[in-house]
Amino acid sequence: MMSLRSKVLALVEVLLRVPPLFVVDEFLKISLGLPVSSGEEVLVLSNVTVDHVDVPETDGNYYDANFYNAFFFTFFKFVVCCLGCMSSLCVFVLYTKHLVIVYLYIISLGIVFISYWINVSAIKQIQALTQAVASAQPSASMLEDILNLNVKNLLDLDGPGFLVIQNFVIQYSLSYLFKNVHLGPHHQTIQKMLPLSFMAPSFLAMLPVPPSFLHHSPVFSTLLPLFLINYVLWYSAYTIVQVIYTGYQHGRLFVSNYGLSALVETEWMRLNVPCVLRVFWVLRVAEHAILLLVDNYDDDTEEALKVSTLLAVQSLASMAKSLLVTGCETITAVLGMTSVISFFCHYIGNFFQWILLTDEEEDKSIGTVSAILFYILALQTGLTSLNPEKRFIRLCRNFCLLFTALLHFLHNIVNPILMSLSASHNPSTHRHVRALGVCAFLILFPISLLVYLWSQHSVSTWLLAVSAFSIEVVVKVVVSLMIYSLFLIDAYRSTFWEQLDDYVYYIRAFGNTIEFCFGIFLFFNGAWILLFESGGAIRAVMMCIHAYFNIWCEARAGWSVFMKRRTAVNKINSLREASSDQLNQLDDVCAICYQEMHSAKITRCNHYFHGVCLRKWLYVQDRCPLCHDILYKIDNDPNKDNNSEAGNEENSNNQNLLLEEEPDLLLGDGVR
Repeated sequence: MMSLRSKVLALVEVLLRVPPLFVVDEFLKISLGLPVSSGEEVLVLSNVTVDHVDVPETDGNYYDANFYNAFFFTFFKFVVCCLGCMSSLCVFVLYTKHLVIVYLYIISLGIVFISYWINVSAIKQIQALTQAVASAQPSASMLEDILNLNVKNLLDLDGPGFLVIQNFVIQYSLSYLFKNVHLGPHHQTIQKMLPLSFMAPSFLAMLPVPPSFLHHSPVFSTLLPLFLINYVLWYSAYTIVQVIYTGYQHGRLFVSNYGLSALVETEWMRLNVPCVLRVFWVLRVAEHAILLLVDNYDDDTEEALKVSTLLAVQSLASMAKSLLVTGCETITAVLGMTSVISFFCHYIGNFFQWILLTDEEEDKSIGTVSAILFYILALQTGLTSLNPEKRFIRLCRNFCLLFTALLHFLHNIVNPILMSLSASHNPSTHRHVRALGVCAFLILFPISLLVYLWSQHSVSTWLLAVSAFSIEVVVKVVVSLMIYSLFLIDAYRSTFWEQLDDYVYYIRAFGNTIEFCFGIFLFFNGAWILLFESGGAIRAVMMCIHAYFNIWCEARAGWSVFMKRRTAVNKINSLREASSDQLNQLDDVCAICYQEMHSAKITRCNHYFHGVCLRKWLYVQDRCPLCHDILYKIDNDPNKDNNSEAGNEENSNNQNLLLEEEPDLLLGDGVR
């Protein structure tokens, strides 16, 4: 268990990496300075074309000048935004000690600017109040009040004295903070001069100095702290270059030794990217929620107190909708939402693992897979480029697709548990009940979802895709339950069930065929979307990946398994069938499954095996399991013998194709 100190330090490190993401997010909100079709681009075009119509022929170069000015201004903004994003990302990947140094430098620079603007505001107000007091009492001055210890006038809330004292306190606090965070030389003389530099405008405000000099005093008060900041920047220039070069050398050496994927994985873990993205998204949504609450409160507080419960619920629903829409308006926001979704999906997987009493590590990748799927859906559907209303609709549709995919992942968890419970004759009733309960949920929930969606929405390509995924998961669960039932029946049989393998084969072939047909249907559905609804390079690439892995590779693998099975059946049929007398005389068990033999096949080397067991063995190689002699031989033709031996040697090199009790008989269990 991590100690409290370690947890706090980890949280602080995560919080330190959040501000660069907010900076990148702000640049993305303005589209990196590029014009958008809704406003800026239309304005630029109107300035160019309309003005060109009204300009006389003698000023024909006005059109070109206006266009190039707009182009270079937009290009300059784009370059500045790109540099800002790159700088923020560079700060994001820094080590913690370097990150702290960067923040100390930024804080010290921010303190100087805050001090400057406070001094400017205070001097303006002091001058205005001084003039008002002088017009009312020409003989009165702040210096005289100080020398005469006129506390009443100095502490007058409407007088200039109170503003001077207030500015003294603020500037001293800022100078004290600056002394402790600035990275410049901490000489004793400089440290003593810093408070005087910060408070200099307040001192001058008490003296009878010319107004123009007092007006520029805030500028002079920033000279010393800005000198220290610039000194740190120039003094650290070599260190900055050295850190960048060292990081580049480390990355290049790491890639050459371990590969790019290992570097990405290592940095991903070091930076704790998922946690940083979650904190960023939560803070971003919290900021928008506070703004919405303030706006709603300021609109009409009295009417808000009289609103009914129904209207309050509607207001909360509208607020949640607004937060979801603004929570995915940029790429960084989508990444943050993806991390939050991954977090919830991970614990949903853990919940079902707790129900099923399993804790296999490989099944915990459900959060990662869900995050990748959601992010691909967001990019594929152009979520960030849609207007708020369409974005909310598309986000809800993406959530539906994600939920159906989550059901497939849950089936991948419960399916091996069902098979192991039935095949191992597990007598634990509560484990069977838990697994069957999850299967019932995986059947009822998709059916309920389809009933609701078809009753509320008209037919569309999105609805067809959700329906295909939902029906597919129901079919997969039904197939798993049928095989589970067959294994349970076999467990209570007293004799060997030779037809079991055939029944399992037919059931799985049916399920995989349905899955393959849905894959083809989804391909054509995606092609229709690509051609007639919303195209895009990402959607085209995903369709190509789907066509290759889920259609072509699955069809080829299924046909290969089918041919291997048919070949094995033909080989088994060519062997002699053992008679009852031979089996009684042998009085032995099958050397493959160790079960009694009421029927058996006799090999050329006079060994007895169950026909179904020998068929599974032939999926791997053509030699006897006991003596390794050639099993399959048509006649005594030596040429055919040689051909058979050559084929058998080739098959013996493919021992990784052992299918045994769970062969992917047609298409496999790939999740699309």
